[in-house]
Amino acid sequence: MQEAGYEVVIIDDLSNSELFVLDRITEITGTKPEFHQIDLKDENLVNEFFKSNKIEGVIHFAAHKAVGESVQKPLMYHKNNLMGLLNVLEAMKENEIDHFIFSSSCTVYGQADKMPIDENAPIKKAESPYAKTKQMGEEILEDFVAAFDKNVISLRYFNPVGAHPSALIGELPKGVPNNLVPFVTQTAAGIREFLSVFGSDYPTRDGTAIRDYIYVCDLADAHVKALTRLIQKENKSNLEVFNLGTGIGSTVLEVVKSFEKVNDLKLNYKLVDRRAGDIIEAFADNSKAEKELGWKPETPLEESMRTAWEWQKGLS
Repeated sequence: MQEAGYEVVIIDDLSNSELFVLDRITEITGTKPEFHQIDLKDENLVNEFFKSNKIEGVIHFAAHKAVGESVQKPLMYHKNNLMGLLNVLEAMKENEIDHFIFSSSCTVYGQADKMPIDENAPIKKAESPYAKTKQMGEEILEDFVAAFDKNVISLRYFNPVGAHPSALIGELPKGVPNNLVPFVTQTAAGIREFLSVFGSDYPTRDGTAIRDYIYVCDLADAHVKALTRLIQKENKSNLEVFNLGTGIGSTVLEVVKSFEKVNDLKLNYKLVDRRAGDIIEAFADNSKAEKELGWKPETPLEESMRTAWEWQKGLS
């Protein structure tokens, strides 16, 4: 956002992030973003922030996001993902802020009937508490725009991977990773003994689940385009939805092999039982985003895997 000319203010509770990231952003962009440590579940602090700062648009990333963890900790997911969203929307209403970008997820589709998935696919029963929070979030936003004439774009991510090409910022989960690529890189670095591949009996080409892995910098570019679309009043309705994916489905083992090939190393992995909450496959039809947002992914999976490993090596 800073490189596109926006003045960025970051709110974070630091529950799954580190303060040094601010210095890394400064090194990349030449500008240090303003930062406020706020728990979005604290309604008073959230409203005070929006009252005290002139904000033109909000990009809402703040959510727990791991399918497996959400099955084990459903109340934590509902409390964090929904209460934080509601407090931000309430503050937007009270402080007359009109533009909102929502980090949604392809998990809202459940196990879709056909591939690739477009935005008109039915919203089926969610397979995990995480997915439920994203479905509920989108339903809340429908009511929000209808009642208060706000403008919202919901971006349904597929599977973000990789790190900034500078290797200065990347995915850094606290504790044991719940997502594939940080577990891959930590296994390669010797932090984890082995990588667990959940499920080898899916009806796919190699028995492992299929996902659409989108490079994080391509994803970031879509957010810039989405917010600019709202500010310039180019949106065609108060609530728009876009899939953000590559349109290519890769199995877990294909991701592992891609990582091994591009980084010239071998991973210790084990095939284990399926994980609760996981679906068989999901990959995007991203043609709407290309047509309406002028966005399309540019980065192949191999480059994402290379940047992820460069980031991991820089941490050790």
